[in-house]
Amino acid sequence: MFEEELIPHFEKCGKIWDLRLMMDPMSGLNRGFAFVTFTCREEAEEAVKQLNALEIAPGKELIVNISVAITRLFVGNIPKSKTKDDIANEFGEFTSGLVEVIIYSSLDDKKKNRGFCFLEYESHKSARQAKRLLGTGRMKVWSCDIIVDWADTQEEPDKDTMARVKVLYCRNLMALVTEEGLREVFERFGRVERVKKIKDYAFVHFEEREQAVAAMTALNLEYL
Repeated sequence: MFEEELIPHFEKCGKIWDLRLMMDPMSGLNRGFAFVTFTCREEAEEAVKQLNALEIAPGKELIVNISVAITRLFVGNIPKSKTKDDIANEFGEFTSGLVEVIIYSSLDDKKKNRGFCFLEYESHKSARQAKRLLGTGRMKVWSCDIIVDWADTQEEPDKDTMARVKVLYCRNLMALVTEEGLREVFERFGRVERVKKIKDYAFVHFEEREQAVAAMTALNLEYL
């Protein structure tokens, strides 16, 4: 099977920007998968709806899903005393294209990180080059043998799924904040079915999505 056999199927779903059928240079045959780039996400989602499980040949069904460029690295075994700026400056010297550093505060000491971070790069190419450089096992950062791997990706929920979400996730809560106190604050926006606090974060379950959205809009980044 070659590109000209695939293109007519995918063209029905939207404008194709690029289609790459991965080939085996030894046999000259395809390797069983391809990458199709559309001009917008909605067209890609339509291709998944229309073409996933399509019988493309006798006994052969297509498997079609959204492919997301991975631009984030997980870095473990970093000193817990290092700040976000420290990490950005250090890894910015070794790699190019670093756009964001994500850290999580220690549960016991908010001034310390948890011993790992995530590095977000401007493109998959930049992230791949950084992983290749940092993951050799020969590079030490702050005299530490760091662990580098691709960060796990999470599939973005569709609009229909998001429209049904009625649970809020709250983090960076102080130890003195209680479930009862949270319920009192959030019930200003509607009926709260359940509140569950776990260490420094909590889940607040609303009866209606509109109430959850109103609470999130009003309370995000607010001091409790």
